[in-house]
Amino acid sequence: MAEMLPRWQKKSIETAMGERRVLLLTGPRQCGKTTLVKHLDKKNTEYRTLDDRISRELADVDPAEFISHGKGMLIIDEVQKSPDLLPIIKMAVDENRRPGQFLLTGSSNVPKLPGVRESLAGRVAKIRLRTLSEGEIRNTGTGFLKRAFDQDFRYGWEHYSRSELIEVASRGGYPEAIGLGERARRRWHLDYVNALLERDLSEIARIKRHDAMRELVRTLAAWSSKFVDLSAIGSGMSIQRPTLESYVNMLETLFLVERLPPWSDTDYGRVGKRRKIFMTDSGLVFSLLRWSVDQVKRDADRVGKLLESFAFNELAPLVDAGGGQYELYHYRDRERREIDFIVTRDDGAMLGIEVKAASTAQKSDFRHLEWFRDRIAGDNPFVGIVLYSGKTAGSFGKGLWLVPFGAMWA
Repeated sequence: MAEMLPRWQKKSIETAMGERRVLLLTGPRQCGKTTLVKHLDKKNTEYRTLDDRISRELADVDPAEFISHGKGMLIIDEVQKSPDLLPIIKMAVDENRRPGQFLLTGSSNVPKLPGVRESLAGRVAKIRLRTLSEGEIRNTGTGFLKRAFDQDFRYGWEHYSRSELIEVASRGGYPEAIGLGERARRRWHLDYVNALLERDLSEIARIKRHDAMRELVRTLAAWSSKFVDLSAIGSGMSIQRPTLESYVNMLETLFLVERLPPWSDTDYGRVGKRRKIFMTDSGLVFSLLRWSVDQVKRDADRVGKLLESFAFNELAPLVDAGGGQYELYHYRDRERREIDFIVTRDDGAMLGIEVKAASTAQKSDFRHLEWFRDRIAGDNPFVGIVLYSGKTAGSFGKGLWLVPFGAMWA
């Protein structure tokens, strides 16, 4: 399926090829990085993968020879397997400053890997590819955030009921898994996570307690969309706080989890405030917790966790595709006023998003958005929306809108 679907970040890659000497495309295994780069201009690119043992040995023995190429761009897949290539690439692009010489892909966050001392700062454009969003699956484009800031909800959209949203969220966005049935998809997700922990994790860190790491992954799935509390997370696992922090960092490096920073009106105001943690694919939440669709439908807490995780998985690629125009946060203050997501735009405008599983809404659902608009946004334009499973979009006051989930893919 990944071969048939356009990826939103393709445009970012093509733009960066004309501007930067090196591109680094990162994202989880099986999200479609290789498929995407192989669809670039084949006449002017050469492709080598370090998943191949012989190629890896050639890279280790003679890195300068390995990176030499006669094409416009050399693609090196899974570059984290030979990080010693990075300083050699740095020397090559310092001698020749032509843009678009190297495209590197990595299934881990390469600059954060232990032992990586070369960041390629000033030479590299870093681009993140995620699992497929619903908008990519349906090929509907990236216009939702612009329409939301413009308060333009006149476009038609397909209605998604609460049950249909649960089905879509439980599927997730791994290209190979989305066409499978519920049980087969669960097996795929569990096998995927086990392979990451047994193979990829061993390549970046020495983990003595693999059983604890597996338990931690499942625990973090249960915490998806919640505030990070390492003391509570580790309370039943007999893991010391520094070790637990390092384990979570490793799972972030493998793109299994992501921590969402809090919004503040000052940079220093974010210091000490708690981040939210999300699994990077809602299908993983569903499978790791061994839920069934019928169980989730009957449990409000599970529905809320699944749909907020799903909303994050949809908003994050929209923000990524904005080319630096947007940033994504959450909001919570001392009085426990919370807004699920805050999207800021580079001109100071802000978008607040609350996620609601129900098909109806009332004025009280907008109380925190309304408070933020009146007390915090100030002179900055602010739009607040409640995403819900109903059919109709409508205004609930100045800049406040009730919006069906399906509008995200209109």
